Amino acid sequence: MSIVITGATGHLGRLVVESLLERGVTDVVATGRAVERLADLAERGVRVERLDFDDVPESVGWLGAGDVLLLVSGSEPGIRVPQHQAVIDLAVRSGVRRIAYTSAPAADDTDLVLAPEHAATERLIRDSGLPFTFLRNGWYTENYLPTFEQARESGVVAASVGDGRVASAPRSDFAEAAAIVLSADGHEGAVYELSGDTAWDFDELARTFGEVLGREVTYQRLTPEAHRELLLSLGLDEGTAGFVVALDQNIGAGLVGATTGDLAKLLGRPTVPLADTVRTWL
Repeated sequence: MSIVITGATGHLGRLVVESLLERGVTDVVATGRAVERLADLAERGVRVERLDFDDVPESVGWLGAGDVLLLVSGSEPGIRVPQHQAVIDLAVRSGVRRIAYTSAPAADDTDLVLAPEHAATERLIRDSGLPFTFLRNGWYTENYLPTFEQARESGVVAASVGDGRVASAPRSDFAEAAAIVLSADGHEGAVYELSGDTAWDFDELARTFGEVLGREVTYQRLTPEAHRELLLSLGLDEGTAGFVVALDQNIGAGLVGATTGDLAKLLGRPTVPLADTVRTWL
């Protein structure tokens, strides 16, 4: 039995492969569009194969009956569903034993702006008849690395989230949880709502940045309109600026602040705190 990872050239997929290797799993297949970026994994004994979500073949020799497949969600909003459908169809034709999917918080019951494509993918997987595990990943702490760099330069964290909270954890925590689920039985049909143990607000984020940087950092509360104008002035296009502002409104509405405990339970330890991750960014 192989454990096959899509999107292994991305941040999360790569970390899942690394976590599997750390757990002593040797029969791993790492796939991605740019296989040259996986050369170091091949040198460590990982089978490396090309898989382009936009050009999924009818069959492949590296995916078959008994395998477990992790479908790491695509990175291009708007075209994820047909991309995911192609991979799910390949999984069905290949007779995989189980498919796991990296989804979004409360994907089928939320107003989160990025959830609809994830909810649609979950429906496709359920309809496929394949045994599944849904990993509804919450916010990655690394999402705020650009904000940290801005705070380093300006001393300001600017956002339109109001008093919203974020229950984040580093990608490595989510990747380790995925490796655990992929390499063990008993997770068939499970839907895990994964989030950090602590939900922090943006005053706390600014304070943490300030403590790590050794300078004063303040949280600047923006209206959605002012936030949009700021993003446009920084060079973002209308669509991207609107999407970022919509996400901030979702955060303000409490849609990513739930601390479910599922991630810590899978890991068997607490999730890594915000400050510990931010310190690594120096």
